[in-house]
Amino acid sequence: MTRKTDTVPMLRGSATHRRTQSDYMGALLDRVTLETWGDVIDATVAKAKEGDAQARAFLAAYLVGKPVHEAPEPLIVTARRLSGDDVLVAKLAEPMVSRLQYGTTGTEDSRDYCREQVAAELPAHIEPQL
Repeated sequence: MTRKTDTVPMLRGSATHRRTQSDYMGALLDRVTLETWGDVIDATVAKAKEGDAQARAFLAAYLVGKPVHEAPEPLIVTARRLSGDDVLVAKLAEPMVSRLQYGTTGTEDSRDYCREQVAAELPAHIEPQL
């Protein structure tokens, strides 16, 4: 025979002392201050400089992120360099080229002129990489 109990089963209803993800996140935020997190970052940077692959991967994931597209093949890069085709310059010159083509009668010469002007001006707008 089974005996009937007076307790309410926990699995059928909701418990009042249920832990939630926000409770754990709150506890984490209480203990890891910005100063503490800064110490963690400093230690990670030091380890990365010493050659720790996991530290480098951790920093790269936050600083650089994962690539969103595939890199071009080396042959394509070489062919573009040899032909003088610069994808960035072409993209930046496109609005000016479109204005020339559709605002007035644009020619291939004017397209090349626009690209040359953008290519010449581009280095002044890019901060040098040290």
